[in-house]
Amino acid sequence: MIQLPDRIKRLDELAYDLWWSWNTDARQVFRKLDYPLWRLTAHNPVRMLQLIPREKLEAKTADRDWLATYDRVLARLESARSAQHTWCARECGDLTGKTIGYFSAEFALHQSLPIYAGGLGVLAGDHCKEASDLGVPLIGVGFMYPQGYFHQGLSPEGWQQELYEKLNWTETAIEPAITPEGKPAITAVPLGNRTVLAAVWLVRLGRVRLYLLDTDLEENAPWDRELSARLYGGDRETRIQQEIILGIGGVRVLKAIGHDPAVYHLNEGHAAFVVLQRIRDLCEVGWSFDDALEQVRRTTVFTTHTPVAAGHDAFPFHLVESHLAGAWGDLGGYRERFLALGHHDSGGGALFNMTALAMRTSAAINGVSQLHGEVTRQMWQSIWPDRAIGQLP
Repeated sequence: MIQLPDRIKRLDELAYDLWWSWNTDARQVFRKLDYPLWRLTAHNPVRMLQLIPREKLEAKTADRDWLATYDRVLARLESARSAQHTWCARECGDLTGKTIGYFSAEFALHQSLPIYAGGLGVLAGDHCKEASDLGVPLIGVGFMYPQGYFHQGLSPEGWQQELYEKLNWTETAIEPAITPEGKPAITAVPLGNRTVLAAVWLVRLGRVRLYLLDTDLEENAPWDRELSARLYGGDRETRIQQEIILGIGGVRVLKAIGHDPAVYHLNEGHAAFVVLQRIRDLCEVGWSFDDALEQVRRTTVFTTHTPVAAGHDAFPFHLVESHLAGAWGDLGGYRERFLALGHHDSGGGALFNMTALAMRTSAAINGVSQLHGEVTRQMWQSIWPDRAIGQLP
């Protein structure tokens, strides 16, 4: 990173907070700093500050108009982070001192952080940005995919080719997450008969913080290092392992960093193993399974997205039992009852369905549009066989 002149030494702080990406005047700070470089780096200010000539920065310290914008934007960033006088402060006083854990397999925040594939990630990213603007105390949890989602190419014969490009992390607005003790955040996740370590990266989004899990550590076996390599990569076995790390590992990460969310929001069924770790934590401090399940249900919100059965992750029970072998703790005696929460037969035989698990363990469930809600009620009516469609969530 280039040494910044004292007058504009907080430029790197702004660059490393993606709050700038949805605020026009913040983007103008970098756009007017060096417009050709802004274009060359695909609007990535972290990369810009690595390439910009020192003399260009010195010249900007004499540009009154640009400095006025710079000062105004930094003041707005501080206001966004403090979340004072916001909508949430006025309307949601019961959230004071509390947080909301928001879990999603993907987050679309900016093209310089390509850890998203489509609509699910766009919605998750927009939720984070809007939560920052409204002052909602949201904390995101997801994956740091070094290879992201694939770029699409075509072969000479016209077939799709998946092209993966490894992310250069030094050019992205991420930093290692730190525990309250000042140490790098690393959590251990039980997976089958072994333990997988996950490092944690922090993305700043104004008021909101997003924590991303990463299994590419030297301490892990080569095949475990690949678990977080790609979004939606691999077969069913890879997917279930990723979802165990996201759900169980994500809850452990928040605890290690010092967060105890009042509410957990699951954005699609990929994160539903959150409820397993939460039930286990309560049982290990003396709660009964039934009381723990009810407490988790009262404090969990679920958003479902996909209006076709094939879009909902479902796994053979033997695969689930194999990869959850080390995750039960004091819940071992309730294993069958937990597995029953994910039981669903969509016509091809009973499987452990992540959406069914999330629906049975959430107090509130929503779709992404009115029409989607109507379709989803028809798809999942079997979860509530004694209720009419109009009485479903």
